Amino acid sequence: MINFADEALIEVRSGNGGNGRVSFRREKYIPHGGPNGGDGGRGGDVIFCVKKNLRTLAKLRHKQCFKAKNGGDGQGWNRYGKDGEDVVIPVPPGTTIRDAETDELIYDFSIDSDSEQFTYLEGGKGGWGNVHFKTSTNQAPRYAHPGTKGEIKKLKIELSIIADVGLVGFPNAGKSSLLTAFTNARPKIAPYPFTTKIPNLGVLRIDDETDIIIADIPGIIEGASEGLGLGDQFLKHITRTSCLIFMIDTSDENYLSAYDTLCNELTSYSKELNDKQRIVLCNKIDIEGSFDRAVEIVKKIHEIDSEISVIPVSVMTGRGMKDAKDEIVKLVNKIELREIPSDDSLSSSTEVSSFLTSRSSTDDEEIQYPGSEN
Repeated sequence: MINFADEALIEVRSGNGGNGRVSFRREKYIPHGGPNGGDGGRGGDVIFCVKKNLRTLAKLRHKQCFKAKNGGDGQGWNRYGKDGEDVVIPVPPGTTIRDAETDELIYDFSIDSDSEQFTYLEGGKGGWGNVHFKTSTNQAPRYAHPGTKGEIKKLKIELSIIADVGLVGFPNAGKSSLLTAFTNARPKIAPYPFTTKIPNLGVLRIDDETDIIIADIPGIIEGASEGLGLGDQFLKHITRTSCLIFMIDTSDENYLSAYDTLCNELTSYSKELNDKQRIVLCNKIDIEGSFDRAVEIVKKIHEIDSEISVIPVSVMTGRGMKDAKDEIVKLVNKIELREIPSDDSLSSSTEVSSFLTSRSSTDDEEIQYPGSEN
């Protein structure tokens, strides 16, 4: 958790403008040289920019103060001072910038673009040299403008991972195994709770032009929205997702109340988060008696909302995984208005009743096992 930096407090300073110069022309045989003091240079700006190759805010934690350069002072012979260099702060996609004192949202980098920039603080303006103040009645002005000061602000930088699908479930429900089976991610997998301590991202490849990004966060426990466990620290990373996948462990004794508990925690954290469209996967049906429990979960959830897709699966054996993948693709395409390929694999999923009667572990289908490189 320490290695994953998703928050940082920093101080930013724009550069001061350079001072104008008081100077007069001094040449042999020219006894009445006029003013020739140049202007000061402008101070550097504070600029934030998005970099795709960044995934955390670790660099902002190591360097907490960012200063733009001051503008140079004006010189004689009408020479302007040098403009101060800008300070450019790279941040990953999904970063939000807030005022550290008022928590006011200043900017939201929600667009994944390498070229996106945001100038937050402008540098101070350079002062005018005395050459600007020469008049017919004041031919030798002996004053110039000082440069204006830059600004100093304290900011709170937060990162919310941008993904298409977010995984939600209790510890040891099989979320990391699902991410490994479907994507190129290789999170830590172990037979004990809280093996996932930081968010993980995986890419589900659909075809040569379409990818679906799946985000896995540490397991949620009851009371996570109030600070228990790790869930409250990382729930924000699925607030930007298009939809959610609920993972329910059918081998757990609290299998029937799991869905309601997860919904309550999401609602307590953010009602908008709980309103997202979802798919429910009843995992570990390979364990004796768990398949019957999955049937109970299907019936219970459909009594609440018959439009929610509930699929019994076993990530370990691959049973039901093809149906789960197809449903994920269909839901993301529906939400993002993508054109769904006219492929049989993306056709309407089998009804639960036919699934319960026709599916078996010996079906001819492509099975992806956790840890496979395919």
